[in-house]
Amino acid sequence: MPDTRWLDDEEQRAWRSYLTSCRLVFDRIERQLQQDAGLPHAYYEILVRLSEAPGHAMRMSKLATSAMSSRSRLSHAVARLEESGWVQRRPCPDDRRGAVAELTDEGLAHLEAIAPGHVETVRGAMFDVLSPDQLRALHDISDTLVANLADAPVWPASEDRYDDAE
Repeated sequence: MPDTRWLDDEEQRAWRSYLTSCRLVFDRIERQLQQDAGLPHAYYEILVRLSEAPGHAMRMSKLATSAMSSRSRLSHAVARLEESGWVQRRPCPDDRRGAVAELTDEGLAHLEAIAPGHVETVRGAMFDVLSPDQLRALHDISDTLVANLADAPVWPASEDRYDDAE
């Protein structure tokens, strides 16, 4: 068994700082969306991804991949969004096994109403406190981490990773 490559003091400080900052940012965003819109960030992300997709619709498997969600978790989230009237599911026109999630007009209107509060929270939690150089570094570091960790591009939505049924 190889020797463990322990973090040195600088790496340990960077790791803990990164972890703490991510948790604080995500907690702030989650709290704002729950308070102002009554939905979790994961549901907000589904609405955003559908709003940016051609025709405001996306195959469920592609949506799961781009949202970095399991198919079962995504299916549950879409069911909740359907109950609210913000998303509808329909059969995939070119594959009977698949399904498409589509943002409804009501869903788009809801997203447009809640987006300003979300953007202000993101801006206040992150971007307002970063210099232009820090922003560029954050972007570069984030892209490097995603390239290292993701099996496939996740945003914009990648092609389906799975050929099995929805």
